[in-house]
Amino acid sequence: MANPDWYRDAIIYSIDVKTFNDSDGDGWGDFRGLIDRLGYIEQLGVDCLWLRPFYPSPIQDNGYDVSDYYAVDPKLGTLGDVTDLVERAHERGIRVIIDTVFNHTSDQHPWFKRAREDPYSDYHDYYLWTSDVENAQKRGNIFPDYEDGVWSYDEVAEKHYFHQFYSFQPDLNVANPDVQEEIFDVLEFWLDLGVDGFRIDAAHPMTMPKGHDGTKLDDPIGLFEEMKARVHEKNEEAILLAEADDQPDELAYYFGGGDSFDLMFNFVLNSHLVYGVGVKDTWPLHRAMEVLPDVSDVGHWANFLRNHDEWNLLKLPWEAMDHGREFFGPEDGSSWIFGRGHRLRLADLYAGDHDRIALAHSLMLAMPGTSVLLAGDEIGMGANLDLPEREAVRTPMQWSNNRNGGFSTADADELVNPVTADGEFGYRSVNVADQIVDPTSLLRRIERLVDARRLCSEIGTGDIEVRDVPPKEVWVHRLTKGSTVLLTAHNTADERREVTVDFEPPAAAATRIVGPGEYSVEDGRCTFTLDACEYAWIRGDRRGQRVPLGRP
Repeated sequence: MANPDWYRDAIIYSIDVKTFNDSDGDGWGDFRGLIDRLGYIEQLGVDCLWLRPFYPSPIQDNGYDVSDYYAVDPKLGTLGDVTDLVERAHERGIRVIIDTVFNHTSDQHPWFKRAREDPYSDYHDYYLWTSDVENAQKRGNIFPDYEDGVWSYDEVAEKHYFHQFYSFQPDLNVANPDVQEEIFDVLEFWLDLGVDGFRIDAAHPMTMPKGHDGTKLDDPIGLFEEMKARVHEKNEEAILLAEADDQPDELAYYFGGGDSFDLMFNFVLNSHLVYGVGVKDTWPLHRAMEVLPDVSDVGHWANFLRNHDEWNLLKLPWEAMDHGREFFGPEDGSSWIFGRGHRLRLADLYAGDHDRIALAHSLMLAMPGTSVLLAGDEIGMGANLDLPEREAVRTPMQWSNNRNGGFSTADADELVNPVTADGEFGYRSVNVADQIVDPTSLLRRIERLVDARRLCSEIGTGDIEVRDVPPKEVWVHRLTKGSTVLLTAHNTADERREVTVDFEPPAAAATRIVGPGEYSVEDGRCTFTLDACEYAWIRGDRRGQRVPLGRP
C-alpha cells in the first residue's frame, strides 16, 4: 500500500462504530461487528475508513467528550480489536483513519478531575480558568441553543472554566507546551497500533482566542505543523484531515504552505452543492468555485454531502440560507438547530428521491478532491427527528428488514439509539439486503459511481475547467490530465435538458464511464441529452486512443 499521496484519490467512508453493527447482542455496535462487515465495505468500493470517536466517554456528545485518549470504550471492544480491524482492513486495501478531539476533553477526564481538585497541579494549567468572570472575554458558544456562553462555574475549583462547546467539555489550553506534548503522545500511540491518519476535530476552535484574556496560540499553524512532523516521524504516509469550518479566505492558512494538514473538509462546496441540487439550480456551484481558494499547491479538499452533524448553511449567502431554512425540512421547523442548519440526512433533504440522491453523489464524486461518504447515505437512510439534537442523524445502520434492521439482536430499549422502524425511511423499506440484489437500487448506483471515481485519476490530480453554459439547471465541468479529458454533465432539473460543449477527443476515442445520460460526440463537440436528475461522465484521449470502459 506504499503511496504517500494515496489520500488524493481516496474515497473515505465515515462510520460510527457504536451504530454500525452489533456482534454480541448488547445493543451497541462494536469492532467485531465492523470487522464482520468489511466485505460489504470492500464491495462498496471505498478505500479508507474514518472511525468516529470510540474512546471511553460519558457519551454526552456522541463520544466527542473523551475521558481517555488511550483506550477503547469497553462496549465497543479492546485495543486488540482495533489492531485486528486495521490489519484486516489493510489486507483488503482499505486504510483506517480515526477521530481525535484535542480542543477539549470530557469533564470526567482524569486531567480535568485533577485540575479542579488542585490549583497547584500541573493539570490545572491544562485548562483555562478565571476567578473574575465579569471581566473575562465573552463570546457566543458553538451550541447557542443549549449554552449561554463560554464560561461555567466549577464548585470544586471555585472558579469558572472556559468551554466553546457544551459545559461538560472544558477546553484544553492548547498553548500549554505540556498539553501539546500530550497531543503528540496520543497521535504516536495510535500510529503504533497501525492507523493511517487522523481527523482533527474542531481545528478551527483550537486556533480561537481562549481563556480570561482571549489569548491565542502565538503560532497556531505551528502546532499543526508539529503534529504533522511528529506523525511523519512514525509513518510518512499517515495523514491529517482538518475539520476547520472557517471563512473561505482563511481556509488556505490551515495547510501551512504544505507543511500542515493534508486534507480539509470542504464546507463551502458542501452547503452550495447540496443546496443547488435541492433547488434545481447551478448558481450555488458557480459561487462555491468563485469563493473557494486555490489550494492545489498546498493541500487537498475533502468533499462530502452530509456528515454526522447538522447540515450547516452558514457559508451560503444570507438570502439563500434563509430560503434553505424554509425550503428543506418539515414545516414546523423541528429540523432547524443552532441557528445554522438542518438535522436531516441527505434522503430527507431530497424527499427520498433516489434519482436526486444519486445525482448529488455523482456531482460530489466528480469534483476535484477526496470524496467522503456517510454510512447509510448509500442506501438512502433518513433522520429520526424524535431524537434530540444531532442524534437525529445518528441512528443504527439498516442492514435488513429483520429485527432492529439487522443491526442488533438486543431488545429495542437496549439499543444505543433507536433504529428507524416506521415510515418511508424505516428499515423495512430501506435496507442493504434489499438493495444489494437490485441492480437499479441506490446502493448499486453509488457503487458504480465509486468505481468510476477510482477509475478516473483526473479527478484527484487533474486540472478543472467549469463550463458556464445554458441551461442553468445543468452543470458541466471537465478535468484534464495529460492527453486524457474527463467531461461530466449533471442535470438538476425535473425535466429533460440538452447542452453542447467543446470536446476535443474524437468520437472513436470517447467512452462512457458512468451515468445513464445520453451523449453524442461530433466535430469537436459533445452534446448531452439528460432526463430529470440524469448525469454522464465521458472520457476521451485527445490523441485518439481508446481509454478504459466504465459501467453505465
